Parts: sequence; C-alpha cells; structure tokens
Amino acid sequence: MHVVHVVGARPNFMKVAPVLRALSNRPGVKQTLVHTGQHYDTNMSDVFFQQLGIPVPDVNLSVGSGTHARQTAEIMTRFEAVVVERKPDLVLVYGDVNSTAAAALVCAKLRVLVGHVEAGLRSFDRTMPEEINRLVTDQLSDLLFTPSQDGDLNLQREGIPREKIYLVGNVMIDSLVQLLPEVVQRARNGFPKRYALVTLHRPSNVDDSEVLKGILRSLLEVIQDLAVVFPAHPRTRQRIAEFSLNTGQLRLLDPLPYVEFLALQRAATVVITDSGGIQEETTYFGVPCLTLRNNTERPVTVSLGTNVLVGHDAEKLRAELANILDGKAKRGTVPPLWDGHAGERIADILTGSSVRRRFAPQGRCTLRTVLKREG
Repeated sequence: MHVVHVVGARPNFMKVAPVLRALSNRPGVKQTLVHTGQHYDTNMSDVFFQQLGIPVPDVNLSVGSGTHARQTAEIMTRFEAVVVERKPDLVLVYGDVNSTAAAALVCAKLRVLVGHVEAGLRSFDRTMPEEINRLVTDQLSDLLFTPSQDGDLNLQREGIPREKIYLVGNVMIDSLVQLLPEVVQRARNGFPKRYALVTLHRPSNVDDSEVLKGILRSLLEVIQDLAVVFPAHPRTRQRIAEFSLNTGQLRLLDPLPYVEFLALQRAATVVITDSGGIQEETTYFGVPCLTLRNNTERPVTVSLGTNVLVGHDAEKLRAELANILDGKAKRGTVPPLWDGHAGERIADILTGSSVRRRFAPQGRCTLRTVLKREG
C-alpha cells in the first residue's frame, strides 16, 4: 500500500507526524510526504519538521503565498502531476488549509482514495475560508478520521455514510504528548512568572484596522494586571505596521518553534487566541483559554475543556480575565481519546482488512484505469 501525505501549513505538521510514525512500523506500507509550500518561513515550517522528527519531504511543490484561488489552483496543478507520477493507493490530507481541499479535489478527479484526518469539525460560519475547505474536503473523502464525537454527528447530518467515519481522537495531541518531556524541561529564562500568552492571525481579526485596534487596546489594558507575551504571526505584524497601531508594552516576539511555544503555553496564566489548535492544546494542559472569535469548529474545547469564546466583546474579555486572576478560571477535562494514540488508531484502520479491500480494482477505479480512459 502506497500512502501519500499532503501537508502545507504549520498546523498540518503536528498532525502528520504521528501518522507517519505509526505507519512506518507497518509492513507493506510505503509512504511519500508532499509539502505544498503553503507556509515556507523557517520558523513556520522547517523548525517544526525538525522538532517533530518529520523526514525531509519527498516532494516540495514550493507554491508560496497568494490569494485563495491562486494558491488552491497552483497546488492542484502541481499536485496532480505528483499523483499521476507516483500512483498512490491512498492520499491523506490534514486539517482545513487550502492544501487540504486542493489535494482532495485532485484525488476526486483522478479517482484516488482520499482520507481526511481531522474530519467533521464545523464552525457553521461560511465566512471563514477554512469552513469551506472543511465542507469540500469531507464531501470528497472516502475515509474520515474525526477527533471528537461532534465531528461524527456533523458528518452524519451532512449525509456522509456511517461506514466512512472513524472516531480516532486528536492527532495533534499525539505530537504534544510525544514532546511533553522536552516541553517540561524547557526553561523560560527572561519571561515573567505570570503572563498572558497571545496569538492572532485570522483575517477577521487582523485585516480590519478598527477590529485590530480594539483588540490591541484590550491587550494594553491587560498589562495593568498581567504581562502580555505576543509571538506575532507575520501577517499580524505586517498589519500592525500598515495601520501604524500602538503596541505599547506588549512583548512582541517572532513566531516560535513548536516546543518553545508549547512551553510558554503550558506555563501561561491565560492564553488569548484566535487559533483552533491552541484551543485544543490549552484544554489538554488545563490552561484557561479566551478565544477572540464568536464561534469555534472545536466546541468540545468549550463544553469539556478550558475554552471560553469572548468574540470582540472587550467587556467580556475583561470579566473573564478578572475571574482568572481571582482564581475562578473555568476548569475543564481532557476529551475522550485525546490520549496520544490517535495516529496508531489511524494506522490500525488503514492496515485493517476492511479498508484494504477498498483498494481492490472492483471497488473504486484505479488511477491507471482513469488515465487510460481519459487518454
């Protein structure tokens, strides 16, 4: 069985590592890693590969940045050639970035089986580009690996057959668990004892000058009670400069490697973010998380975890921070199957007899057959 993994942005790297590792121990499995190059900054890409023990990609499409349409189209054009040349039995895509949807579209056209790792997540907000990617990818996928039960329910409501859906747990937590001993040992020299850790990158928060100004104003108020450590995404730093916004005493940092960021996150008094993955990591760590969004595709972090949605409501942000500083932070639990073994479950499913039967010619058309027909 030949499995091609497609990654393109930093969140994908934490998700692919456990699956690569689990499948490497299975006889008869050949793996190819394709990096689309959607993220190409060293801190946003290469360092993560090193820390997670991910091998050098077999193929780098070097797509780079661009509009959603241009980036998606470029990935499809370059990835199609890889699929035609390598003839995989299965392509695994991860998360909800443009690389994910683009690769799934290519596989659907070429009649190659595709599996979606982290399937079924929904914010129910189609203004988010990631939501469109999630919807498209799940409809095109043959195997859907969900991190939590709400993902199963969402997919079934959308008409996905139950036999395609596998509840496996959260592969990103696998990577966190793997690196936890190193995270615990990581020194935080030069950082205050108590601090709020901040990340911002979503267009809805950083591309509108008034919205970003309001968020920064709220963070500057936080400094009165708590230091603010702010590893700034390149997009966010660019917008702050473009809009000539005041960051005052906020401690702006460059993007951090994965282990260093996890160490900061684990020791934070509170994390203020608009990231989906950080909502999950803080839930695992038991660290209070205030999410600057009105919705989340990871509702289990709210229902079971430590996450609270505050949107752009400055008053709610202040109230939740006051609760945390008063020792009244929301307490959560770790969701089921977030135990560090999701990658192994995926490997078990892929190498099991029920899935392997799907590779048989009488099931789905092989790529070779499709190309012969179209030629």
